[in-house]
Amino acid sequence: MIHVENLHKVYQTGDIAVRALKGVTLNIDEGEFVAIMGPSGSGKSTFMNIVGCLDLPSEGSYVLDGQEVAGMSDDELAAVRNRKIGFVFQTFNLIPRRPAFRQVMLPLMYNPEASGADMEARARAALERVGLADREQHKPNELSGGQQQRVAIARALVNDPRIILGDEPTGNLDTRTSEEIMVIIQELHREGKTIVMVTHEESIAEHARRIIRFKDGHVVVDEPVKRPLDARQMLAELPPEDDE
Repeated sequence: MIHVENLHKVYQTGDIAVRALKGVTLNIDEGEFVAIMGPSGSGKSTFMNIVGCLDLPSEGSYVLDGQEVAGMSDDELAAVRNRKIGFVFQTFNLIPRRPAFRQVMLPLMYNPEASGADMEARARAALERVGLADREQHKPNELSGGQQQRVAIARALVNDPRIILGDEPTGNLDTRTSEEIMVIIQELHREGKTIVMVTHEESIAEHARRIIRFKDGHVVVDEPVKRPLDARQMLAELPPEDDE
């Protein structure tokens, strides 16, 4: 599904060239669940931006689902992002005054294959998929952090992408809510979605099946998770919520 070979990325800051990626080569197969880790400045965010077709490499090859990405135009990249990739961000990236239903429907407006009635049905199905069928008219300020992230996941799913990219999807959430989100992500993985998730939390990374660690623009560790954590089990073992 994702193949990068000898991937380099150089950012020019004035007279200084910053080498964010230095010859990264790796494969991520269809249906894998991969966590990306590394300290600040390690190259993991740059790697995710390239994988998500938000940026292009300075050198090297990136083949996504059989297509070479490096030479694509902006319009071609936008089409790939819209149809093949669903994004889930740490800060949710919801539009403040727009209700959940409209937030989720937004990617469909850029999909030429979606029509009016179909768009509404798909948006409602996506909200139902994440357990928010009764919140479709709620605006972000009327939703908890966990509910906002569920809206963001529904928005990521509405075009039925083959890849879900998560950029610290639990970074702004408490432990219980994080596990609730990981339940959804693990379910999506079991349904066949390819999941690539950046996280700085070891306990979240261990829900994945494979961990790739970056340092100084290189991949320094690429290993399977021997016993992936089960989010449902983790949730069941947490102490009950305070009723106050």
